[in-house]
Amino acid sequence: MNTETLDQQVRRIAQKQQQLLKRYAVLEKENQQLRAQNGVLQSKKTADEKKIKLLEEQHYLLKSAAGELSPEDKKKFERSLSKYIREIDKCIALLSE
Repeated sequence: MNTETLDQQVRRIAQKQQQLLKRYAVLEKENQQLRAQNGVLQSKKTADEKKIKLLEEQHYLLKSAAGELSPEDKKKFERSLSKYIREIDKCIALLSE
């Protein structure tokens, strides 16, 4: 091989390397944006799940007040109340220490 051919190959490799570095930088920036977007969506999902749980509890309360709970709904409601009562008992125990 002559030096001209070697120089062309080196230039071509250097160009490809530059293209890859540019592509890497673009992908890295896109990755950061997607991670930020993912964080926002995860936070929104968590907030939505909390809101759904609250609405379900309000639904059970309304049904309970109207006396329209099915046996299955009544069991869920009682479990929910028991959970809150246990949490309140724990708080009282901690406060009395």
